[in-house]
Amino acid sequence: MRSVNRFEQFQLCINDLIDAPVVRTMNNYTQHSMVTTLEHCIFVSYISFIICKFFGLNYYAAARGGLLHDLFLYDWHDEERCGKLHGFTHPYTALRNANTNFDLSLMEQDIIKKHMWPLTIRLPRYKESFIVSFADKFCCIFEVLGLYRMIWIRRIMKLHMIKKPQDITA
Repeated sequence: MRSVNRFEQFQLCINDLIDAPVVRTMNNYTQHSMVTTLEHCIFVSYISFIICKFFGLNYYAAARGGLLHDLFLYDWHDEERCGKLHGFTHPYTALRNANTNFDLSLMEQDIIKKHMWPLTIRLPRYKESFIVSFADKFCCIFEVLGLYRMIWIRRIMKLHMIKKPQDITA
């Protein structure tokens, strides 16, 4: 029997989520620089998966929580719509949206709710929540500096065959 490689294991963790229309709508919003919210969430999810797998932690919950951590579904750059407190409030909006659409474990909920720690003040309950929070900041730096092009995000997106709306021709 053929062994499952790391990327296939990652896909198995998120397959039921990645094809959901609500998750795909994240591709309509820019997160950082030229990266969509969906691309950012896949990047965070994959980095969290790798780190948790390395340390023998719950990589399944980390991958899923990482994918849904920014499921807030609006353009956070529009201050008139979301105000100036997006960094403090969007984890709760993302959690509400995720809970509405999916059955989440307590760990996945904690990951989503506390991924902006220390802004969210309350400490994450699980090691996996700290890892996703760290991965989110790590990925943000790579995206803002344009370094994401040099690493996995584009390969991951191709493997998931996720196209940006402007890449789809009628």
